[in-house]
Amino acid sequence: MSLYLIKGQYRIVRSQPDGDSVHFFPGAPDAFTRLHLDVRLGAGGAAQLRLDAIDALETHYTPPGHGGHTLHQPLELAHAAGARLLALLGFSDVVRKGEVVTSASPDATPGYILTRFGDKYGRPVSFAFAGDIDRPDLEPVFTDSALLKTSVNHRLTAEGLVYPTFYSKLYPDLRATLTEAADAAREAKAGVWGPDATTSGASIHAQEDLSERLVIMPKLFRRLAEYYALAPGDPSLAGFPSYMATLNDRLYVISDAHATGFDTVVEVAGDTVRLTKPITDLIFMEG
Repeated sequence: MSLYLIKGQYRIVRSQPDGDSVHFFPGAPDAFTRLHLDVRLGAGGAAQLRLDAIDALETHYTPPGHGGHTLHQPLELAHAAGARLLALLGFSDVVRKGEVVTSASPDATPGYILTRFGDKYGRPVSFAFAGDIDRPDLEPVFTDSALLKTSVNHRLTAEGLVYPTFYSKLYPDLRATLTEAADAAREAKAGVWGPDATTSGASIHAQEDLSERLVIMPKLFRRLAEYYALAPGDPSLAGFPSYMATLNDRLYVISDAHATGFDTVVEVAGDTVRLTKPITDLIFMEG
């Protein structure tokens, strides 16, 4: 399957890269316009990438509409994913103040992305690569399993540092390759998979458990964070199923060949919440 190739640079100083997002500066400033991709550029021409098919633990998530209070997941693993992403892209000696990078060596590294659309926030949904490639810029490139395995997306998945999170525009053959990598990492209990409680069940005794103790799929964490923001300090999950049912989180369950809502695969029993389906069995619909 073909994706558009865009060559450029990664630059991270004064930004907040994490395990699944980083600033990319296309070599051709009008690259996204020429390819008719709905992407918004920031200061200096930076595109905020959303790395396709992966989701890293949150380092600074702000539930929308709740006064700017920022939440995070367990930071040791969250920061490990961010540090590994930057190392794979060629950065070293990275210094941060909080989550903001204040210095790194070098200032910029060469790289390229493969993409074909921007998400609702104007971020190019991309597979990211370090270095250069001997292909023409802004041209479609057939993207197979072999090429995918050289992306940082696949490497972070294979190392267990991120969760696989599949959306409907991801090509099935690429999803299969990433599923294989995620399954192997889960079997080895690498990275997030050692403490993962997404399907085994996360018991929440205090809201702080989400930030300090529990390792779960980030998409589930974000929904819990949004739910708890409605009643700060109250750890009860009693209203969570009803809250989830009010959202328009649509997905497709591969094993059931069935389109449904995210709420139908989330189970609450007392103070414990879990997914009833494996993460790689789910394909979320693009919002």
